[in-house]
Amino acid sequence: MIVSHNELTGVVNKAFLGMRRTCGEADIIANMVAGLQMVGLNGIGHFNNAARFLTVEKDCPVDIFTTNDGSLVVDLHGCSLACHLPVVIDYAIEKMVGKKHLTIELKNCHNRWLAYNELVKLAAKGLACKAQWNNGSSPQNTLYILNQGCVSPELFLSDHLDFAESALHDMTIQLSVKSFDIAGYSAGYTRHIKSSELNRALRDTWNDGILVDDAEWETLKQTATALLVENSEQSLKGAGELV
Repeated sequence: MIVSHNELTGVVNKAFLGMRRTCGEADIIANMVAGLQMVGLNGIGHFNNAARFLTVEKDCPVDIFTTNDGSLVVDLHGCSLACHLPVVIDYAIEKMVGKKHLTIELKNCHNRWLAYNELVKLAAKGLACKAQWNNGSSPQNTLYILNQGCVSPELFLSDHLDFAESALHDMTIQLSVKSFDIAGYSAGYTRHIKSSELNRALRDTWNDGILVDDAEWETLKQTATALLVENSEQSLKGAGELV
């Protein structure tokens, strides 16, 4: 089925607000989901997967450490990257003042595909970005390269996992004032989703509406409705106790 951008962001916004989390901004997360969905990368599916855990995982700030070489190590304590990445990126950009390159090591996180939209924004700030992560539940190594002046990244996928099993919940992001040599990083990947393909999908979506899977859309709406109803009932009980 086809939905509008406002419909999609509105439902995701309601779903996240219903979780009553301290960390994470509902409108930003809604745009994360929409940005991924609009280029055909199943943003709704990734959010639905995240929603299964968001209500039970820790709701706490990340811990950020600076290494001797100036890199950042961020421990997300097993939380969704969607709730914390915007803050981490803002902090990293501040640390890049006077530098040409910065590496961010994100530890103990999940839902890393939802980083897509936040990383796209870096090009407008004059930064190039390279991100890499392994997905253990559906084994896949992903490389994301967004160079300066680009609207969409180059994506490289492979079923071969490069890292140790302990790194299956990590993500590495490199920021640079110079563009990355795509040819130098793409060796060993079996699938390449070109920036031009993602640009075309984005353009078509703005013109024709956002294509969504019926089952995924229904799951998203049910999540939003269930959480709102549950919270409304809790509010009524709380109000009753004060009478």
